[in-house]
Amino acid sequence: MDMRDMTAMEIGKEIREGRIRVGEAVEFCMKQIEEKEPKLNAFISVCEKERLQKRIAEVEQGIKDGVYQGGLAGVPVAVKDNICTVHMPTTCASRMLEHFVSPYQAEVVRRLENAGAVIIGKTNMDEFAMGSTSETSAFGPVKNPCNPEHVPGGSSGGSCAAVSSGECFYALGSDTGGSIRQPSAYCNVAGMKPTYGTVSRYGLIAYGSSFDQIGPIARNVEDCACILETIAGYDRKDSTCVKRDVYDFMDGIKSGVEGLRIGIPEEYLKEGLQKEIREAVKKAAEWLKECGAKIEYFSLGLTEYTIPSYYLIACAQASSNLERFDGVKYGFRAKEYEELHEMYKKSRSEGFGMEVKQRILLGSFVLSSGYYDAYYLKALRARTQIKQEFDKAFAKYDVLLGPVTPTTAPPLGESLKDPLAMYLGDIYTVPLNLAGLPGMSLPFGVDGKNLPIGLQIFADCFQEKKILRTAYTLERAQQRREQ
Repeated sequence: MDMRDMTAMEIGKEIREGRIRVGEAVEFCMKQIEEKEPKLNAFISVCEKERLQKRIAEVEQGIKDGVYQGGLAGVPVAVKDNICTVHMPTTCASRMLEHFVSPYQAEVVRRLENAGAVIIGKTNMDEFAMGSTSETSAFGPVKNPCNPEHVPGGSSGGSCAAVSSGECFYALGSDTGGSIRQPSAYCNVAGMKPTYGTVSRYGLIAYGSSFDQIGPIARNVEDCACILETIAGYDRKDSTCVKRDVYDFMDGIKSGVEGLRIGIPEEYLKEGLQKEIREAVKKAAEWLKECGAKIEYFSLGLTEYTIPSYYLIACAQASSNLERFDGVKYGFRAKEYEELHEMYKKSRSEGFGMEVKQRILLGSFVLSSGYYDAYYLKALRARTQIKQEFDKAFAKYDVLLGPVTPTTAPPLGESLKDPLAMYLGDIYTVPLNLAGLPGMSLPFGVDGKNLPIGLQIFADCFQEKKILRTAYTLERAQQRREQ
């Protein structure tokens, strides 16, 4: 089988059984990067050849000795550039951290390396994860492999583009308001946001601390489940991490959806949704019904409050989190200044891009005296009420189904002309982050312009298995119809 058509787990199996060497899999990815990067710009940095060769030798010996026995041993992976690594820079796609090399490894990176993964590079993204198109990067925009004239989505656009184009077999992204699911939908790959607290945030450079969650991006559902098993787990270094009883996300993935109650929010299918995406959601519902699921359309309240609540809270948290980048201890420092406060101002003005500065300003405003009660506290109350609406829905349904985005991938440059429209494009993804829920984007056909359509499957907290079961069933149903 051609490596271009293989999933991460298939490559892992071939490596374990000796039919493909780790070095061959890495060399394949490096050739893809060399060939495609001039057009896609999915990577900010690639692992140095000497370091890569050393790691390949370590992993090959580890597999031989039985140290690495998991499904991802020896499989090349890319990591979003807001996740700390000690051997490559962690820039957050910003001039502010252009030359920053972390002194410590993120917990997810440690878990990947303990499983025998080979990290080949750091992927491009929206600066400090602020954006929905991967165009706000200080190192240039990422292009969509499905059509380079269109955006790949964001902020994990580089990770999704890298997997979609075959530059790596899987990748890690981070999801603050849809930043894994939305670009996965645009790039025709599968991506999952776990329940908040399932994966350690230690070593993830924060955007919105109460929203951010690291998750897998891969070519199919089974890969996502395997990756999530590898990176999930309690970490005492992260105070937001939750101790869960079970982390075996692969278990029961193929057990089907017989008797599963699936709800479809009517608000998610109303005006503003591209016709072909609406039809895709309805088609998926019919296929799941044929597989034994019970489908019902219902009304989900407070949908109109999700976008304003999310952006008020996220920008407030971003304003606080980015306060540390002042040119003193690390990161960019302006060259010409006369006194300390001027150094602060110049360093932040020159180091941050426009989108980041806009969100810092909005966040500082809503946290300021006289506006905190009027905006920030109201947004927090709305967040609680939105979570309560989901609690009501999950008292009745096992899983919810809907679109990921209102439209397929827009052309490059279009979203930056109208930032409000870009923010409204997150209407179906941010509710899950507000409520801390798990969700998954699954490729489901293309529109009339041959651009990928993604479906979103989500469930109550800690119910990733139900999502994976549903997604796997739908994926198999697609494959049967394509044969």
